[in-house]
Amino acid sequence: MRKLAAKRVVVKIGTNTICRSDGTIDQSYLEGVAKQVMDLSIRGIQTIIVTSGAIGSGTTELGLDRRPQDMAAKQACAAVGQATLMMAWRDAFRKYGKCVGQVLLTYGAFSDRIRYLNLKNAMDEMIRLGAVPIVNENDVIATDEIEEIFGDNDKLSALVASKIDADLVLLLTDVDGLYDRNPEVDPDAQLIRTVDEITKDIERIAGKNLSDRSVGGMRTKISAAKVAMQSGINMVIANGRTHEVIKRVIGGEELGTLFTAQVRYTNKQRWILFAAPKGKLVVDSGAEKAIRNGKSLLPCGITSIEGKFKKGDVVRIGTFAKGVANFSSTDLPKLLDKCAEEKAKGNGKVSNDKVISTNENIVLLDRA
Repeated sequence: MRKLAAKRVVVKIGTNTICRSDGTIDQSYLEGVAKQVMDLSIRGIQTIIVTSGAIGSGTTELGLDRRPQDMAAKQACAAVGQATLMMAWRDAFRKYGKCVGQVLLTYGAFSDRIRYLNLKNAMDEMIRLGAVPIVNENDVIATDEIEEIFGDNDKLSALVASKIDADLVLLLTDVDGLYDRNPEVDPDAQLIRTVDEITKDIERIAGKNLSDRSVGGMRTKISAAKVAMQSGINMVIANGRTHEVIKRVIGGEELGTLFTAQVRYTNKQRWILFAAPKGKLVVDSGAEKAIRNGKSLLPCGITSIEGKFKKGDVVRIGTFAKGVANFSSTDLPKLLDKCAEEKAKGNGKVSNDKVISTNENIVLLDRA
């Protein structure tokens, strides 16, 4: 038995699990999920659902033969399919006297600190009021995110878990977990029960497995596992069609593949780690050494500035760290010019302005 001790769980369900082979939503399956969530709530376990299937069901609703390839058609399918999908989830939970709330996200919600805090507060309040959050990517307005960023909501589920302090991410898919070889072509393939580290071998065997109606394959699930593990959250990949799989995994049964939680970051550090940087500060070796020793970044250690950013934005520091800037890309050159002038005078006096403060405002990437 596994000891997961989960009190708040993010359950992501893939397109191929939610939809039948013809692309229509399997309502009886959704009702089974709702029943499990209700059973868990009696035990004090909170569940957030990340649902795929909007583009897939929209494709069928519009009478298309296969998932479209161009962006506008994908967005149109998402708009049609999202309405169908949410109605199905509402009906599934209504059967057990529970209401649901729709949460549509883009990557920007995880990069902007204020939006992130608002998201967390809204999700917490929704749960407090007794509603089950149903999360999906906002495919209708997303352009670069539908495939490259979230990968059929795999990474989205891990990011959501990271932001709302979940204990477990459960990815329900149409396979039993991560295998050491492709089980579709190799009958001797063995299920990997536990992964404590994402190695090059793990990434290699994950491969790439796309289908007509879904985006994600095992490759995107490994990316999600990295986010979860770095956030101190366990993640399990399991077959969504296994009987009462959600309750059984949370109960400690060894189903699927468990990716064990590793380094533990604070909530703010997780935001910095997974936010899209708005710019980059190239620093000298002395500044890098100081940062690695827990010191703040001073202007005289910066050799160049890339991108446009404002105070409070996340920026990359060389190739080894990320942090929250105390100055904008417009104001920072003035500090660098001041440093250069002071050094030219030869009096050794340099600026003590902290471009990025230490403590929770700097995260080392090679610690991840």
